[in-house]
Amino acid sequence: MSKCPKSFVASALIAALAAGPLWAEKLGLGRPALPEEVAAWDLDVSPDGTGLPEGSGDVWTGDELFADYCAVCHGDFAEGVGNWPKLAGGKGTLDHEDPLKTVGSYWPYLSTTWDYVNRSMPFGNAQSLTADEVYAIVAYILYSNDLVDEDFVLSKETFMEVEMPNADGFIVDDRLTAEAHFVRDPCMENCKDNVEITMRARVLDVTPETE
Repeated sequence: MSKCPKSFVASALIAALAAGPLWAEKLGLGRPALPEEVAAWDLDVSPDGTGLPEGSGDVWTGDELFADYCAVCHGDFAEGVGNWPKLAGGKGTLDHEDPLKTVGSYWPYLSTTWDYVNRSMPFGNAQSLTADEVYAIVAYILYSNDLVDEDFVLSKETFMEVEMPNADGFIVDDRLTAEAHFVRDPCMENCKDNVEITMRARVLDVTPETE
């Protein structure tokens, strides 16, 4: 069978999706999202704690929950099982040839940890945890990284008290301004007839020598 009809259908479908709102209005399809539907997707948490729900969770409750929901992949002490991610350890390894990137050694913001657990865990049953359970599990992960004491209770109020070791390890991507001099407007008229190669990568010593 020719592939042309399939390609045509796929192209038509892509075009229809791109013009979604217009098609929906003309064909009477769809409806505005309800506030509760929007809220179900609005789960993000900012580094300053904006977006966190009410609730709290302590380290030892988190220990029990971690054993029930997380340890099968991440180990009892967040040390990882097999090829599953390690969540604890790696302190001082980021400048090594083979760094261990964990919540404690690499992640700059606690909001990333909270948001990921809340949005994606447990594996295979995402978003089944309550806010209190997420707070407790994150508190235990922090404890496993020696970032909080055993009596620590994580909540909306104590969230900003946690200092992540690699908080200053990232920089703002400023390439739009820092490298603006590399960006040139494309030639639209009176352009060169041909392009001349003036230098090759090998000359710049970026191509490995062949043995």
